[in-house]
Amino acid sequence: SGINAEYGSSGINAEYGEKKVLPPSCQIIGFARSKVAVSELAEKCKPFMKAKDDKVLEDFWARVSYTQGGYDSDGFAKLSHSISKLEKKHASKQRFRLYYLALPPTVFINVCTQLKQHCWSKNANCRVIVEKPFGRDLETSNELSEALTGLFKEHEIYRIDHYLGKEMVLNLIILRFGNELLRSVWNRDKISNVVITFKEDFGTAGRAGYFDTSGIIRDVMQNHLLQILCLVAMERPVSVDASDIRDEKVKVLKFIKPIELDDVITGQYVGNPEGKTDDARTGYKEDPGVPADSKTPTYAVAKMYIDNDRWAGVPFILKCGKALNERKAEIRIQFKDTPSDIFGNTCRRNELVIRVQPSEAVYCKMNVKSPGMSFNTVESELNLSYHDRFENLDLPDAYERLILDFILGSQTNFVRTDELAEAWRIFTPLLHKLDAGEKDPVQYVYGTRGPEEADRFISDLGFKFSSTYKWTEKK
Repeated sequence: SGINAEYGSSGINAEYGEKKVLPPSCQIIGFARSKVAVSELAEKCKPFMKAKDDKVLEDFWARVSYTQGGYDSDGFAKLSHSISKLEKKHASKQRFRLYYLALPPTVFINVCTQLKQHCWSKNANCRVIVEKPFGRDLETSNELSEALTGLFKEHEIYRIDHYLGKEMVLNLIILRFGNELLRSVWNRDKISNVVITFKEDFGTAGRAGYFDTSGIIRDVMQNHLLQILCLVAMERPVSVDASDIRDEKVKVLKFIKPIELDDVITGQYVGNPEGKTDDARTGYKEDPGVPADSKTPTYAVAKMYIDNDRWAGVPFILKCGKALNERKAEIRIQFKDTPSDIFGNTCRRNELVIRVQPSEAVYCKMNVKSPGMSFNTVESELNLSYHDRFENLDLPDAYERLILDFILGSQTNFVRTDELAEAWRIFTPLLHKLDAGEKDPVQYVYGTRGPEEADRFISDLGFKFSSTYKWTEKK
């Protein structure tokens, strides 16, 4: 879709943020090479709009205009002219030019150069959102970062990772540093392992051409799951300011060594002959656009260690995959065994689970007495299900939240240049070896838990699976 240039001329403040509305004179300009009318955009967007009130939708689309142009000097000169016309129409003492880049990497540097040359203004607060992929490895990421930082200042750059806008990911900082109950147990003395999981119950579904050039590690693990790991493991920041939080995340990454081939299990799904849909019966290599000899992983589990005083020896296990048995994203903190179990070794490990999606929840697995006359132990939970605890809950979409942060100028939930470089340092050696075909992915059937080898891998790292308990959402 090219560039979406978001421009608000009236000044943007907390009042509008709290009300979740745009300032009265905020205007939105779409810019791309295609010829399209705003009415066509409105029709295409209609099924995806949360607002259903005709007046609200009418007001929104009245703010939207569209400029057609190429990714060259002439095109961006046209965009600059469109913005200037709106600024004159909506005169204000304080101006903002906010640019959202949804672009393929091949045109990224050129577009940023044209944007800075033609559309940046000394008379406005200018910011730019950049979508992933942020490169393919450390070298290409550094090239993009050098281009960005050569054109824009760090406080003008917003690298968006939508997982940082998820409600339960944002909750991690308050959960960790706002509860004394957890402070004394959040370390290697009490915690056995940490498992961060991302599961999808569908395959590549038409995205295989793109997916085969990236794989599940680049698509999910190197960014979404590693960002969550940082929030789980980081030390208490000096404050909740963006720079303080991001400083602590970078420190965590610096304590992690690059991942080796032996630190991962990779998998690739095959069709399930008993699948109920065409997608389920179609294996990854049968998807159009995937080479017959592809070794691109659709599943991966990796271990890493944070070599500092708090976490030395505790395995952090990152697990992600497509075409699995369920859709789920969660953080599972598994504590060590109860010493000297006086109940006949029937006590299971405590676990603190933060469910990111679906059905946002925080629950802690506990051992309690079974109901009735017996004195046996049974697993239960202390449960905070958000939709049960908070009435009329309407959680914003991650992109809604992050775009609002972008408008308000808050960089807390965006990725900083040095943070990105450290993430690629950890994964690049592994990715180069996988790209060279040095590890064959294990096959697993669509709709299953994934490769059996992955379960053994996780078990060998000390994770204990309890078959006596399953968390269920209250109806």
